[in-house]
Amino acid sequence: MKFSPSMMSYFFQRESTKRNIRQLLRFVLVLMFLVIVFSVAFHFLMALEGKNHSWITGFYWTLTVMSTLGFGDITFNTDLGRAFSIVVLLSGMVFLLTLLPFTFIKFFYAPWIEAEARKRTPQELPPETRGHVIITNYDSVTMALIEKLTAHKVDYVVVVEDFKRALELYDTGVRVAVGNVDDPETYRKLRADRAALIVATNRDEINTNITFTVRELSEGVPIITTADSPYSLDILQMAGSTKVLQIYDMLGRSLAAWTVGGDCKANVIGRFDELIIAEFPVVGTPLVGKTLVESKLREEFGVNVVGIWERGRFEVPRAESRIERTSVLLLAGTEKSLAAYEEVYAFYHICNLTVDPVLIVGSGRVGDTIARRFKERESPYLVIEKNPKRLEDEKHYVVGDAADIQTLQRAWIEKAPAALITTHDDATNIYLTKYLRSLRPDMQILSRANLDRNVSTLHRAGADFVMSYASLGANAIFNFLKNEDTWMLAEGLNIFHLKAPETLAGKNLADSRIREITDCSVVAVKEKDILFINPDPQRPINPDAVLVLIGNNEGERKFLKVFAS
Repeated sequence: MKFSPSMMSYFFQRESTKRNIRQLLRFVLVLMFLVIVFSVAFHFLMALEGKNHSWITGFYWTLTVMSTLGFGDITFNTDLGRAFSIVVLLSGMVFLLTLLPFTFIKFFYAPWIEAEARKRTPQELPPETRGHVIITNYDSVTMALIEKLTAHKVDYVVVVEDFKRALELYDTGVRVAVGNVDDPETYRKLRADRAALIVATNRDEINTNITFTVRELSEGVPIITTADSPYSLDILQMAGSTKVLQIYDMLGRSLAAWTVGGDCKANVIGRFDELIIAEFPVVGTPLVGKTLVESKLREEFGVNVVGIWERGRFEVPRAESRIERTSVLLLAGTEKSLAAYEEVYAFYHICNLTVDPVLIVGSGRVGDTIARRFKERESPYLVIEKNPKRLEDEKHYVVGDAADIQTLQRAWIEKAPAALITTHDDATNIYLTKYLRSLRPDMQILSRANLDRNVSTLHRAGADFVMSYASLGANAIFNFLKNEDTWMLAEGLNIFHLKAPETLAGKNLADSRIREITDCSVVAVKEKDILFINPDPQRPINPDAVLVLIGNNEGERKFLKVFAS
């Protein structure tokens, strides 16, 4: 146990500690009184036996008998003396061996441990704290957000109401503070008026309460909240939320766009001045089977392939990289060059549209969003749902279990071009993905993942594309913090930009070996308000330049660790 001066000061300033110390002192005084009485009685009884001992010997005998050590070097010879020894022995067993440890633990040791634990889970941040992020809930979204904040060295604190839960999170490395999320004093102590962002991912009703509470202290601090219900959007905005995220809606729209017969165009997911980053699935286009050098995309359209996403595996593109049916190209270029590319290749998507319905497994918030998107563009779909009470439009719904072959046959599994698995349980999604893949090896399968750790498992089970609920929400929050209008790329890929690290200044991109070390690609370099899109590998990096990179979560962490630490 660490006894620091600050710990001592904090411990002894508490009123409960002072009360416990007084109780402990009373017990010690009673124990000392007994030792003195027994020592005096020892002298009188020894005198009756004709023996003479010093006062120190009397204390020595009393303590050895009461502590049950019983060295046996000083003993009584009479029955009266032996009876007295038994009384002293029993008193020692009660007071020294039972009551003293119990009293010490209850009134001193346990409060000390509690005080030390409370120091690890503070209720207040230092007065000089500013520019931090206050998180009001610890869930899958904020878990992913904390990883990004830590990688980018952004201070944060998670508000936890339960003290024991706060200790558990602290022991896992999470920075926590104990407080009630609906108490203005909590946010006053956490310096909310000087925070960079308040993040509320609780239930809609609690998020509304949090927003009103924070607005009592500050009208200017940015607050981002999540909304499960579409009806909460206006309420949260009226309460004072700066931005409201409907992650379920975002997830459903993203999955719908990636489905065969989706939006039939490149999906723009990020902008940096004139640079546009877009995703484009190549299924059904003449690009399938070609290498990048054979595709001639840069020569014909002026777009550059900066990454290839292949069933959960991000590949740094090379001239000999082959484009497969399940590949997703990440394209970088200007608005004009991407429009030229889309004019040619979106045509093949339109030609490959099918009249057979796409299967949507699960009629939850995500599944309903996907169904609405298909209904808006008049694309055929069927929703497989166990609960008949959730059915809205009977002609588009099949009641039954997606793991039942008869249910799948009623949903035309043998003809469906694609299936979207949208349940809120990752284990169920993995199970159904494997089952559907075994039935239809040629079908496009898209799945939702609630936790990032299950994304790779879903790919191994046979999913062509997986969208992580946690990563989608975390990236949207982080991009809002950085004031960037950038969506998450496929399954954890990100666009990020930062000032050129000192370790790279003066080197050219080829010598920096950024791709080889981190699997991140530099898609643009900005120098003196001039943006160089798809820069020449031999171009030296100016110390004042801003690098725009694309890579997955692990690649981003590697870059920050190797070059920007």
